[in-house]
Amino acid sequence: MPPLAERLRPQTLDNYIGQKHLVGENAILRKMIESGHIASFILWGPPGVGKTTLAKIIANKLDRPFYTLSAVSSGVKDVREVIEKAKANRFFSQANPILFIDEIHRFSKSQQDSLLGAVENGTVTLIGATTENPSFEVITPLLSRCQVYVLKPLDKADLLELAEYAIKTDIELKHRKIIFQETESMLRFSGGDARKLLNIIELVANADQSEEVIFTNETVTERLQQNPSAYDKDGEMHYDIISAFIKSIRGSDPDAAIYWLARMVAGGEDPKFIARRLVISASEDIGLANPNALLLANACFDALQKIGWPEGRIILAEATVYLASSPKSNSAYLAIDDALALVERTGNLPVPLHLRNAPTKLMKELNYGKDYKYSHDFQNHFVEQQFMPSELINERIWKIQDSPTERKLGEWLRTLWKGRY
Repeated sequence: MPPLAERLRPQTLDNYIGQKHLVGENAILRKMIESGHIASFILWGPPGVGKTTLAKIIANKLDRPFYTLSAVSSGVKDVREVIEKAKANRFFSQANPILFIDEIHRFSKSQQDSLLGAVENGTVTLIGATTENPSFEVITPLLSRCQVYVLKPLDKADLLELAEYAIKTDIELKHRKIIFQETESMLRFSGGDARKLLNIIELVANADQSEEVIFTNETVTERLQQNPSAYDKDGEMHYDIISAFIKSIRGSDPDAAIYWLARMVAGGEDPKFIARRLVISASEDIGLANPNALLLANACFDALQKIGWPEGRIILAEATVYLASSPKSNSAYLAIDDALALVERTGNLPVPLHLRNAPTKLMKELNYGKDYKYSHDFQNHFVEQQFMPSELINERIWKIQDSPTERKLGEWLRTLWKGRY
């Protein structure tokens, strides 16, 4: 008999739990499905939130041919074969066949390139599923031809609804008396993943062959034989661990930072996810206190992609210790946020005439670029002149913080701009 998660896979939107923002009443995907006309799109969300199920429901509802490829096991040859089948199918039917690609982020550039023509000319309607940010993992030409819809982890109410539905409707469970006396552990271990929740229910129920099965936090933890604080890269702990990692770097504690890195490595976290966060931390938390941090973090990201696993853990460790040990400054981070707030508050102020480009005669006649002073013609490659819009001439955005590097920058600026910094 199929696993519980497969037995309960919804066949219609009425039985689909969660993602109300996409398939609830008057939601965008429901309206698209009910209209009978869908465009290519990508479903982005964590495992077990219904991406594959939703694609199958759409194909069934629209009564279209449905082809499936897994990016883990399919190559360019498989993609081309499916596209040829889809073309042949179009001879008999005007409706576009649906091509569902699971884990599309694992497709290489050449595999994704092989899809472009078929998606563009309507040979297939592409539905991709990914657990990774499509803007990082899907090539731009393909991404521009697809709408991206974000699926969320199931919340507590969704998971409890699914649990009750399972014990009342499943062909096996409905004949037994199952009581959810406590649900905290069950929900925590599932981490917003419907498949994990159903697997937990099935595991606990099968372990107790008595007619009455009572779910408590203790029995669930005992059956799963794992610590409730174990790392789960697909659940809530994923976000808790990465948060602890970044905060340890920010707090200049290399021991804690390397510990949380080890937790992620041992838990099977995507190394590129960790490397991306290191690059962000280098800019956000270290910034101008040590500009080399960004260079090293970026080199870590590049080297990781060249070297791969398991040696890549050493590269991540080097960058982690360096960033955690570096002096800290968030002055650049604060400056861009303050500048954006200033733009929001003041709108599109005109560029001073002397700073404007003057590529045509008319622009020169309108005094574009007039009186601009070329800095390199002056001592120290500097001459005092106005660079801000006139309305903001007295605004100060970048605030120098107390680190050796920034103090040095501040001293230099104060020699240039008398009384400004």
